[in-house]
Amino acid sequence: MAGSGNAHLRKGDNVLQIQDLVVEFKVSGGTVKAVSGISLDVQRGETLGIVGESGCGKSTTGRAIMQLPSPTSGSIVFEGDELTSMKNADVRAARTKVQMIFQDPVSSLNPRRTVRDSVLEPLEIWKRGTKEEREKLIDDTLESVGIDPARAAESRPHEFSGGQCQRISVARALVLDPTLIICDEPVSALDVSVQAQVLNLLEDLKEKYGLTLVFIAHDLAVVKNISDRVAVMYLGKLCEVASSDALYAHPAHPYTNLLIDSIPEPNPDADHTLGEVIGEPPSPVNPPAGCRFHPRCPYATAECSVDEPRLREIGAGHFVACHNPVTVTH
Repeated sequence: MAGSGNAHLRKGDNVLQIQDLVVEFKVSGGTVKAVSGISLDVQRGETLGIVGESGCGKSTTGRAIMQLPSPTSGSIVFEGDELTSMKNADVRAARTKVQMIFQDPVSSLNPRRTVRDSVLEPLEIWKRGTKEEREKLIDDTLESVGIDPARAAESRPHEFSGGQCQRISVARALVLDPTLIICDEPVSALDVSVQAQVLNLLEDLKEKYGLTLVFIAHDLAVVKNISDRVAVMYLGKLCEVASSDALYAHPAHPYTNLLIDSIPEPNPDADHTLGEVIGEPPSPVNPPAGCRFHPRCPYATAECSVDEPRLREIGAGHFVACHNPVTVTH
């Protein structure tokens, strides 16, 4: 199956390892095959970027790691523990070490609570420390993300900008001292200048707190700047997995090339012609046979419509699921 196989999985200090993950949803017209048998790993201190167009299954993958909801099948091992077979109480406890930052920073915060109370709530739920210790931790955490604790004590989310609300969401994710943070398109709703500030903040906090990150986005340029390793998804499958630099310099899958071609270049003399692509993405309720990208791929052959390619290594740490990989210099 395209994007299936475990050839790209590594041995070593893996904080997270996903194998053969399947997530499906029943709808009136059938079954949405949101994620179809993908495997990924994230090593300690690493940032894994997951990129793809809307509807490819990247956010569903992030939520499945959190068991929100539990996947249809597959294995999710976090720090040696299999999350999919845990009891509900154990899953809740595990979530204190796996936190999530959501796409819309304003709606992810309770509008009726002060910002300080929103950040304090996880500590109260899990009864962490004394009241004085909690107050100090909240102050330190808010200051570390660039928010004045005094203002946060009285203000509510609507009184802050989108960028400030995302900083507050980061602070809320940090207070329980997590090992892994899943960032679900955390900058897509922000202005470009604010995006850079939040990305730099995440890099600084990753170093300060020893974090491991899964960074989900549809913008390959953003993912390149923050990720150590990148996985490209299309219609619930993995297309390509490689280091950030290798993926950007030598994209091998036609879909990856298309994503890179779509990155705006601030040069009026540059060639802004997109690579050839045919039609619209197929329905995840009835995905095509063979390679799922073949109906839109300019390099597709008869084989592509019948046999699903598996991830295979074409360079050091560079894996692609394609019968006819290409390399284009951008």
